[in-house]
Amino acid sequence: MATEQGIVIKIDSETAWVKTTKTSACKACAARSSCHSLGGGKEMEVEAINRAGAKVGQKVVISFDTSPLLKATFLLYVFPILTMLVGAFIGQQLAPNFNFDTSMLSAIMGFSFFGLTLLFVKSRGNKLAQKDEYQPKIIRIIKQS
Repeated sequence: MATEQGIVIKIDSETAWVKTTKTSACKACAARSSCHSLGGGKEMEVEAINRAGAKVGQKVVISFDTSPLLKATFLLYVFPILTMLVGAFIGQQLAPNFNFDTSMLSAIMGFSFFGLTLLFVKSRGNKLAQKDEYQPKIIRIIKQS
């Protein structure tokens, strides 16, 4: 589980917008669609589930569960490549049965599988992004002295 600190700048009904500093972990984060960079710099805004009841101006700790992010990373990067390879293999095996050029049918099938997988990943990714486990959460409020 990864954590970051930030300051609450805005509150919605069940979420809060937290201003935090962008780290190197942000590049690989599947929840990065809920973050917005400010002015191209290191500062960014993160929309997080506000179960801690944080208020505007409070310093908070936000948490990102990493295990669902690994699933999302596999779905986004590895799965399309694997299906493209499977499609190319199927095309190569079917080509002699239909008197097609092996390379041509392999390429057509590979890219067809890849395209269909991208459509699947896009629809599945939108559904996953709505789940709480893929969204950052405010886990505690830091007491200011």
